[in-house]
Amino acid sequence: MNSRPRPIADPARLRRRHAAERRFRLYGVAAVALAVGALALLLATIVVKGHGAFLQTRILVEVYFDAGEIDPSGTRDAANLRRGNYTVLAKRALYQHFPAVSERRERRSLARLLSTGNDLVLRALVRDDPDLIGTRQAVWLIASDDVDMLVKGHVSRDLGEGDRPLDDAQLGWFDALVADHRIEQAFNTMFLSRGASREPELAGVLGAAAGSAWAILICILVSVPLGVMAAVYLEEFAPQNRWTDLIEVNINNLAAVPSIVFGLLGLAVFLNFFGLPRSAPLVGGLVLALMTLPTIIISARAALLAVSPSIRDAALGVGASRVQVVLHHVLPQAMPGMMTGTIIGMARALGETAPLLMIGMVAFIVDVPTGPLDPATALPVQIYLWANSPERAFVEKTSGAIMVLLGFLILMNTAAVWLRTRFEGRR
Repeated sequence: MNSRPRPIADPARLRRRHAAERRFRLYGVAAVALAVGALALLLATIVVKGHGAFLQTRILVEVYFDAGEIDPSGTRDAANLRRGNYTVLAKRALYQHFPAVSERRERRSLARLLSTGNDLVLRALVRDDPDLIGTRQAVWLIASDDVDMLVKGHVSRDLGEGDRPLDDAQLGWFDALVADHRIEQAFNTMFLSRGASREPELAGVLGAAAGSAWAILICILVSVPLGVMAAVYLEEFAPQNRWTDLIEVNINNLAAVPSIVFGLLGLAVFLNFFGLPRSAPLVGGLVLALMTLPTIIISARAALLAVSPSIRDAALGVGASRVQVVLHHVLPQAMPGMMTGTIIGMARALGETAPLLMIGMVAFIVDVPTGPLDPATALPVQIYLWANSPERAFVEKTSGAIMVLLGFLILMNTAAVWLRTRFEGRR
């Protein structure tokens, strides 16, 4: 039997196919490079604008810790030391370097080179060492935000006197301090150790970071167990009928609901109905838990569905009950996939702002929260507030807070990935 020869592929057609494949690969590489470049540009912009938030301008002066202003009674009582007039001590120390400035108006202008928060610095020094009272010490005091912006190059000297925050006299005093080596930049510990403030040089992110940590902790404790249990029931135990179909459809729909709707739900239920405290991380965590539950349920069900049926059959074949099959065999196999869904849900929750605005976490909170019931704000809300502030110094605070938020997110995701790796090692 004679067989027909196979047709030889058209060389031109093969070249076109190979060229099309190369173009397709090139498009993919270009898309990845474009995405990486855009991400790098975004991160570089944030770092360039925000690195100044971690630097603080300080002025070196000789402070006389006058006992008459700090402790007139001489008892060294801690309560009296806290009530001392430390602001006057800071101003007097600066005046001593410019004895020619004697008029009241000029002295007020000179005092504006210092931050209004230097009383905190001096009070902390006296609290740690009461023996400083009655002595003269060289102390680095915090410069005002206008001086800080001048040092960082955000204030142009070429502008007219009425168009810049520092007048000619203040620039002259500043230059004299620079010439005397009394101006320096140091790491801004206040940015990472204090709460919000209306003065940019005193504002910190610790209060917002603590509020976010408490809210995320509440969110994890509520959403992860409920989401996993709901997924296990729907995938392993629930009968297939119209009611379970309705539940599945609603879960999928809730995953696409805008986050502000969950904020309205939290406002109506947790605040108005249950009477929980407003602007508390407890309420914020519960709202974020409601928002992330659909994502966790959907990803957990997909992870359970990906487990091989042979594992279930083998466990049932050796006499294990349905519950034992799920808890001892199926759930450990699906846990890495569930952790992936949890990471996605928590990352979304950490960056949400709209639902927290609805429950009052937009309030101006100075103190750092120590529990889930204390008034607090969150990092995304703090970024939103600083972005709307008119002062130029809050621009770098905003970018600095974004850097802290990204670091917080990376730390949380690293912990979740480590847990997922641990579960994968036990499979």
